[in-house]
Amino acid sequence: MNISGATALVTGGSSGLGAATARALAAKGARVSVLDLDVERGTAIAAEIGGHFARCDVADEASAVAALASSRAVHGAPTILINCAGIGGAGRVVGRDGPLPLASFERIIRVNLVGTFNMMRLAAAEISTADPLASGSRGVIISTASVAAFEGQIGQAAYAASKGGIAALTLPVARELARFGIRVLTIAPGLFKTPLLAELPQEAQDALGAAIPYPARLGDPAEFAQMVVAMVENDYLNGEIVRLDGALRMQPK
Repeated sequence: MNISGATALVTGGSSGLGAATARALAAKGARVSVLDLDVERGTAIAAEIGGHFARCDVADEASAVAALASSRAVHGAPTILINCAGIGGAGRVVGRDGPLPLASFERIIRVNLVGTFNMMRLAAAEISTADPLASGSRGVIISTASVAAFEGQIGQAAYAASKGGIAALTLPVARELARFGIRVLTIAPGLFKTPLLAELPQEAQDALGAAIPYPARLGDPAEFAQMVVAMVENDYLNGEIVRLDGALRMQPK
């Protein structure tokens, strides 16, 4: 699919992987809408790339519907959805203070998994009504899982479950949306230099990077964005989960 002239929605687009993706798509000529809860940073990224910002809580139906309407009013119907919004959180199933609070588990599942599905279903409904390109394609949806979906560590039960759910969504949704000419893909990143990891001391960052076979460093968000661009442009790639991790396999802890 040709990115130039396409309308792209990027959730979590105010920082980290989302901001890098918004920049990369805009550089390829896409009309980009940055969707995020962080109004200040989201507005700044949108202004930087000549895009549009809409405040969006991906896990709230009304907020997501309003964000899509805001984007549509400025850029028209979407062609591309990139789901980067998500949160972390650690906690043992049974810790020193007893069982993990159910609310903690539910919060991570709601934002990461329910939020991803919410945006997926709403964007797909809009993309499906567009006129197809000569190839029959109407659009692409790419979500963000994690290597934790496959090798979740101790204390990552909620996070791993949320990302595992995103991975599990990929094939059935790709099969369902195939009749509309909508491709569905997922990236499972390893350790990337996002704002959260960037707050760690350099010594800690270096230690994390050293655990990665090659290249032995944290991933650059621009490399994630490069993968997004390649996926959008390759019309034969569908229903796939691509690990982007430098051959990292997470240890139990």
